Amino acid sequence: MRHTPTLKLSTRLVAFVTMIVVCAMFILFVGGVFTFKKMGGQYVDQNLQRVTSIIDQELATPQDFDSVRRWLPKLLQANNVAELKITSPAGIIYSFKNKSLLQEEELLLYEKRYPLERNHDYFADYQVVPPYANNSYSFEAFFSLTLAVLLVMFCLLKGLQWLKAQLYGSELLEERGRMILAGQVEEYAKSDEREWPYTASEALSLLIEELNDARQERSRFDTFIRTHTFLDQLTGAANRVLFDSRLESALQEAGAYGGVLAIEITGWDELVETSEKTEYEAFLVSVGQVLMNLTQKYPNAVFARYYSGQFTLLIPHQSEKEISTLASQCINQLKKLATPLTLDAENWCHIGVTNYSQEERRGKIINEAETAVKTARLEGANNWAKFNKYKHKPVEYRGGVRWRNLFDLALSPNKLFIYEQPCYLIDNDKPKVIDHYDLFTRISDERGDIIKASRFLTAIEQVGYERKLDQTTLKLVFSQLKSEWQENHYSVNLFTTPFKKKDYRRWLRDELLQLPSETRKRLSFAFIERNLVSDLDVMRPMLKVLSGLGCRIIVNQVGRTIVSTHYVKILPISYLKLHRSLIKQIDRRSENQLFIRSILGSCIDSSTKVIAVGVETESEWSVLSHLGLDGGQGRYFLEEKQLLPTIEKTRLIKPGRRNRWRK
Repeated sequence: MRHTPTLKLSTRLVAFVTMIVVCAMFILFVGGVFTFKKMGGQYVDQNLQRVTSIIDQELATPQDFDSVRRWLPKLLQANNVAELKITSPAGIIYSFKNKSLLQEEELLLYEKRYPLERNHDYFADYQVVPPYANNSYSFEAFFSLTLAVLLVMFCLLKGLQWLKAQLYGSELLEERGRMILAGQVEEYAKSDEREWPYTASEALSLLIEELNDARQERSRFDTFIRTHTFLDQLTGAANRVLFDSRLESALQEAGAYGGVLAIEITGWDELVETSEKTEYEAFLVSVGQVLMNLTQKYPNAVFARYYSGQFTLLIPHQSEKEISTLASQCINQLKKLATPLTLDAENWCHIGVTNYSQEERRGKIINEAETAVKTARLEGANNWAKFNKYKHKPVEYRGGVRWRNLFDLALSPNKLFIYEQPCYLIDNDKPKVIDHYDLFTRISDERGDIIKASRFLTAIEQVGYERKLDQTTLKLVFSQLKSEWQENHYSVNLFTTPFKKKDYRRWLRDELLQLPSETRKRLSFAFIERNLVSDLDVMRPMLKVLSGLGCRIIVNQVGRTIVSTHYVKILPISYLKLHRSLIKQIDRRSENQLFIRSILGSCIDSSTKVIAVGVETESEWSVLSHLGLDGGQGRYFLEEKQLLPTIEKTRLIKPGRRNRWRK
């Protein structure tokens, strides 16, 4: 990149003009000094030549030389002659010395020798006080010169002020260019009216505006691709492809449980045939809006339009009682809707409910929900039915009170478990390199069993313990960074809700400032994409603070919800980590590949890298590396292992030793 001068344009021009004027004044001053010196020398020479001519005439006249001795000293004193010697071939015939002048001006005497024209071989040697030797500065004598110097200085200052005023617009334009090069494009997108040259300023503003439009259009296009791939265009809900992907991903989680609801509009085909398009579409949108509002309280719920007249709900990590309560609420709210004349107001809505647990098949769960819908339809009224699973694996459900009691006991620095999993970066044919370690929190229940974060994070949000979990995790990570001799880079997953409180933001900032700069560079903070986009106004300034302190920003679970990726352009994000559901069996799902390509396209103009999370097979990684992802993370590379608390190695005891129980 070309070097940018540090001095402003006006500063450089002012320095140049000032130097030129000062140099000109110095040259004129030196020239004047030599001119005065030359003129003084010529004046002295003229006087001495006249004195020499008089002495030559007197010596040439045949008279007594004593008369010369009487008036000549006075003439010499009048001309400031300090010493005079008249020499002939026989020697010095006359000598004059003014002792007072010789003592005072010994170093400044002007020496000159003149031959006598009428007296051959006679010479007059003078030592004279130079001109202006006894003169001092006089304002009256040098008034014109002083006035000229002051006038030049005044004109110089006024000229410099005028020059600065004329170049102020160019300085504004230059400063705006510096800020744009520093990455602050949005803050300096609009030009100042005082910027100059005006055409360059307007051209820069126009290009920035077109660039922003192009970026937004690119983001809208990428969102359009993802929306048409995974969302229903009429209701805005997920489509069948996305729902199946989310359900299959949920079934693969360790200790997974929850419920699936299938909501069917009975008589939908007849309604489509006998009614106008606007009428049945408006009714379908109202049904979808009611169901979407009911699922807002479940953070990880998935609402989809599975068929043309059927909706499905995926509610993970909820008990059977909670799922049944949700089904009853759906029936009660849907009964309040005004139905078209074609539908029977008392028998048009039927809901099938089934529960799932870990490692069940997706097709089996969908069939169970549809079977439950048929059961509810046989009752002949708006109702819901539950599929009875005879060999259902019992799952221990916890209510809000039990979760809160468990969190009060488990969320402490000496009881919280932290696991790590390496995240690798790839670069063409070079071997993969560990970039950082992703940290996961786990807790133990009353029996000592380890509970993964995927099971209790929903409960954390419901009871409002996000801040407590984050602070406990950060304290452990900070202690690990201070005590660890290896320079590992760690990524900590955080919630966005605590950042709404000013005291929490101040606490995190102060804790980071207490760490050395090299230690802060080993920290990354990861946020869930859905939460980050919803709290973007709150998180934007805080993310800039974290990035300014040397920490990196990571966005997790990218693609779990369909949102615009325009935040990549306005936030200092280092990595985007794709959700596991996009990676699962990606070699068989072309729609997921299209989704990932659109995300990669949205990151082309930025330094953000895209990483796949949850890679488990060679075929998945082969497809992902072919798509051009920057890195990967998952059990295909390395499984999770416990980081904190540190597992101490047990001491081996050799049998037969007498003092084997001593330490």
